[in-house]
Amino acid sequence: MSDLSLKPHRSVLYMPGSNERALEKAKGLPADALILDLEDAVSPDAKDDARRNVCTAVTGGAYGKKILTIRVNGLGTQWHDEDVRAAAVAKPAAIVVPKVNSAEEVRQIEAALDAAGGTDVAIWAMIETPIAVLDAYEIASSTPRLTTFIMGTNDLIKEIRGRITPDRIAVIPSLAHAIIAARAAGKLVIDGVYNDVKDELGFVAECRQGRILGFDGKTLIHPGQVEPANEVFAPSPEEIEHALAVIAAFDAAKAEGKGVATVNGKLIENLHVEEARRAIAFTEAISAAVAE
Repeated sequence: MSDLSLKPHRSVLYMPGSNERALEKAKGLPADALILDLEDAVSPDAKDDARRNVCTAVTGGAYGKKILTIRVNGLGTQWHDEDVRAAAVAKPAAIVVPKVNSAEEVRQIEAALDAAGGTDVAIWAMIETPIAVLDAYEIASSTPRLTTFIMGTNDLIKEIRGRITPDRIAVIPSLAHAIIAARAAGKLVIDGVYNDVKDELGFVAECRQGRILGFDGKTLIHPGQVEPANEVFAPSPEEIEHALAVIAAFDAAKAEGKGVATVNGKLIENLHVEEARRAIAFTEAISAAVAE
């Protein structure tokens, strides 16, 4: 398993780049990753100030082990090129690019980063249009620099003319397709946002659904969503206990020359052991990420 697959991305919090107070508060939040936003959360007349703010935040080194990314304005906007150039110099872990629609666009973004000196800056692509969903594998496999998909569920709902419901039935096929494409290309994939910041029960339910589907974590729009997301997208104590039992039972079976074992009456094969070892390794990675 790759180091990327074990690096926690349970909670990925959007922070408006124009709000210096919010950027300061984010330093103490337990989010695994931050998206310092230059796009939707920033008005046109505040774009320049926001760009300076987020680049200062990235280079300041005051965010501990959090993964810092910058969401640039989209391709074709008047701010995109300068956003990419500034991010290339600041060197966040990644730039987040909205409405990526093709592998060629990813390669164009990669070339722009390289030209500005950002050869070590990764790319996170937002999948939020029908064509992006249909071409998700081509986008995911466009370059090793693209490491992560982020689902833009609000825009996707709008584009397909669907409706937001608790079960998200309108976008489940798109979410599943994007997850399969990301996994086929060896990438991470992060679920979209939950809009009602006061509905904690609904939020937790959607996190659980996302984990069942296979997401690595969830994008968030409010600090209060961080800890619930961290809890849902991490192995529970019961899951860790079961993982340890699986490994122990399988090791005992191997010592007796057997290829399978049973735990609580259920057949255990090598694939279950691999998942058990991953759960333990991921828990250890979480502990390492939050340790200061």
